[in-house]
Parts: sequence; structure tokens; C-alpha cells
Amino acid sequence: MIAPGRLHFHRYVALGDSSTEGIDDPDGVGGYRGWSRRLAETIAAAQGGLLYANLGVRGLTTAQIHERQLAAALAMRPDLATLFSGTNDVTAVRFDAEHVAAHFEAMQRALVATGATVLSFTLPDLTPLMPLARLIAPRIAALNQALRRASRNTGAILVDFASHPGATDSRLWSDDRIHANAEGHARIADALAEALHLPGSSDSWKQPLPPLSKPRRRQRCAAEARWIGRHLLPWVWQGLTGHSSGDGRTCKRPQLSPL
Repeated sequence: MIAPGRLHFHRYVALGDSSTEGIDDPDGVGGYRGWSRRLAETIAAAQGGLLYANLGVRGLTTAQIHERQLAAALAMRPDLATLFSGTNDVTAVRFDAEHVAAHFEAMQRALVATGATVLSFTLPDLTPLMPLARLIAPRIAALNQALRRASRNTGAILVDFASHPGATDSRLWSDDRIHANAEGHARIADALAEALHLPGSSDSWKQPLPPLSKPRRRQRCAAEARWIGRHLLPWVWQGLTGHSSGDGRTCKRPQLSPL
């Protein structure tokens, strides 16, 4: 357990995929802010500064994050690291929970071994957001069990969003239903801040949003048709052609720099 007010972080490195990169939380100048940047800003404000690097790149699987990001992260000697992955694993044609877990635990273990505080979190069941997600719900459940086990084994801190029904409120998610929106990123950052017992943090991120009136059947059907055309079909085509949204991309903040 972390004692409130006892930690002072100097070097924070974020590892992961598009969620860590910050999609879909616009920063107002053509890029993305994201929960990782929000958390870094909170820490920097609380203690008067922080060095921060973000290695997240969209489209990467857990194995690819392990291969491409871990060595660079370790070289920066972080005393705080966040690691989130798995979305691109559960949506792939083939999924092996034990294979994903092995890579995830190896990364956590390597970071913890250097003395870093490591934070991770689970992926909620996306079925409330998109009915088709029931097809991958067993994969998400298996992934989350693997993440819980890995975190117990390594001593990393795990925020279990999957156990909070409010995590799948559609108002916290982007139009693509895969990425958090700005409010969703803010809540993730708040949850991680609470897990670190940062000054001013609380469990307010768990509070549900005000209830919404249920949309009419015609509205639901129209929304599903738009989502299929704008997001699902392009994603399926991308998979069939063997491409990834991360092809040719590099991380936006590869080196530690001050906030």
C-alpha cells in the first residue's frame, strides 16, 4: 500500500497503446492530451515539477509494446510508470490470454525491479457501448483476470475499472466506442491519482453521471448504422488488409522532459 503524501516522483514514463497516447482527448493544438498527460500535470502541480515521457503508440499489441517500449522506458530510470494494453489483443483475429499475460507481467516485473511504482488498469466490458462487443466479452474477462494476476504477482497497483458499471457510460466514450473522450480521460487520470494518494484526490471518479432518458428505437438504429459505417467497417477492412493504425507512427514524447 502507498501511504498518503509520502511519495515524490521525479521521472514518469507512460507505456501503452492509443489510450496512453491520448486518443480521443484533443489538446486544442492538433494533438492529444490524454489521461497520462493529465496525471503528469496533477503530479507536477502537487509537487512543483516532474519529468514526463509518453511512449504510447496507437494500434500496438501487448507483445509489441514489450518489444518496442520497455527497453526505452527502463533506460529512463522511471520512479513512476503506467502500463495499459490489451485492447488491440482482444480485438485481433487470434487471442491468447496467457501469451498477453506473460508479456504484461514481464513488463511490470522489470519496471518494479528498478524501484518504480507501476500503475495499470483493467478494460471494462464494452457490451453496453456496442452490442457486437458481446463477441469479445469473454476475451476481455480473460484479459482482466490475467492483468489482476500479473499485478498481484509483481506488486504493481491495479485500478479495476471493470468492476465499476459507470465506466461504460456512453458519455465517457468517444464516437468510436473504443477510446475514452475528454471526460473519460479525466476520470481515468482522477482514478490513478487516487490510487497514488495524491493531494486533493478522491473517489469522485466513481460517481455515476445523472441518468439519461432511453433513446427511441429509431434513434438507436440510426446511431448503430452511423457507427458501423464510420468505425466498424473501416476497422474490419484495416484488419483484413493487414494494416495497423500505428503503422509508421512514433511516440509523441520519447524523452523525459519537464512539465
